[in-house]
Amino acid sequence: MRIALVAALTLTGVGTCAAVSTAAAAIPDGFLLYEKAAIEGKGLWSINKQKDARLAINPCLNSRLGIKGRTAARTILYHRPPSDRRAEQVILFSSAKEASAALSELKNDLPRCPPFQSMPLVFRYFGQALRLGDEGLAVTGQLYDHGKAKVGGDRAILTRRGNAVILYARAGTFGAPKEADFAQQKKDAQTMLAKICRIASC
Repeated sequence: MRIALVAALTLTGVGTCAAVSTAAAAIPDGFLLYEKAAIEGKGLWSINKQKDARLAINPCLNSRLGIKGRTAARTILYHRPPSDRRAEQVILFSSAKEASAALSELKNDLPRCPPFQSMPLVFRYFGQALRLGDEGLAVTGQLYDHGKAKVGGDRAILTRRGNAVILYARAGTFGAPKEADFAQQKKDAQTMLAKICRIASC
């Protein structure tokens, strides 16, 4: 298996959200869903606060993918050998336009990047638009043997709200792709969407 992981709030209006995000200027400590677990679970977890951290699902292994216009980022990675890997990532951009462009960059990369091959095994990525937040993308990475899905894959959900991009990804012993593979990632993304306007311009 090849993985490219590097790894409810009610507001009165858009003006309120924008004012809050301007004051925030960064992602507060403890804001991410798995941050407390990452702090307490030493060894299996890592936290990266660098705004230029690599996008956590990145099939072309492009260090510049989704970097332009970032103002802050927080990335949490989990790895329990041999194959359980997870990622949570929240990225703020200077505008909603640049946040949307980051999603478009990834979507455009998926069919363009050559699959990882060790014949007859092939690991291939593909994406599907998702109605989540202002826009969303479901990304599947899957191992194939002579065109038949084998055990091993990545499943990621990305969504944008305002100038924020939210990502939840898991990799492990997935078989043939199915909707249930994305259940936890969607749930986490919805939870984050419900509070992201505390720090984003929605």
